[in-house]
Parts: sequence; structure tokens; C-alpha cells
Amino acid sequence: MEFIGAKLALFIGNRLPLIRRDDRPDIPFPDHWDFPGGGREGRETPWQTAARETFEELSLDLSGVDPSWHMESEAAHLPGARVHFFVAHLPEAARAQIRLGDEGQEWRLFSARELLELPKTVPSQIERLRLYLARGAGSAYL
Repeated sequence: MEFIGAKLALFIGNRLPLIRRDDRPDIPFPDHWDFPGGGREGRETPWQTAARETFEELSLDLSGVDPSWHMESEAAHLPGARVHFFVAHLPEAARAQIRLGDEGQEWRLFSARELLELPKTVPSQIERLRLYLARGAGSAYL
């Protein structure tokens, strides 16, 4: 089955920007903190989907950025559908470029440790981040 979407845990220095999802009953996990990302458009690759969504949601251009980690798994909200989860890194200076797009109530930077203890996050995304952090390079962010 082809994939339906992609998410990105994007380290800005040693912190991650999260978006507080809109508080609407017609979307999964309303009013929860989530990574940038979303649904595939056209024939996009998984990374193109994650990069486009990150630009739309946080105004960050990821041209020339390569992901440092990637996993594919079943979508938590749609059994049988495939989703991709990426990790990438930008320098701390990229924080100045962040602007909230048309979706979400607000954005905020969190350390990985803060994020793991944060209430109202999307559980499947946090589990994917935990898998990355448990790996050698990822453990440096705890």
C-alpha cells in the first residue's frame, strides 16, 4: 500500500518545534501538540511531503536538508495505511524564521525531555520519537 502522510521531528539546535493542533472535532487529536507534517499530495515522496508540510505549517524551507533518521509504519488512525516519520536537524538560528501557518493554534519549542513528559501529545508520534532517542545519536538529546 502507498503511504498517506509524513511527520517530521525537526531539531532546531537541541529543541523541537511542535504545533498545537486546532481544537476541532473533525480532526484526529484536536488541541494536542504534534510535529509538523500531514497528508501526501499527488506523487510526492515521503520526504517531499514532510518538507512541504513543514514549510506550510512553520515557514521553514528544508531545501538542501537531508533527514538523519527515518521510519515507516502503519498509521495509528487508519489501519493498513502507511506513514513515514523523519528526524532532521537545523541550527538554532533557524528559530528566527519560524512563522505559524494557517493550521494550528500556536507553536512552541520543547526539549526532547520536556516533550516526552508533555500532556496532550499524539501518542504514536511520541513513540516514534522515543525510538529515535533510544538510538546512539538520538540519546544525546535527552
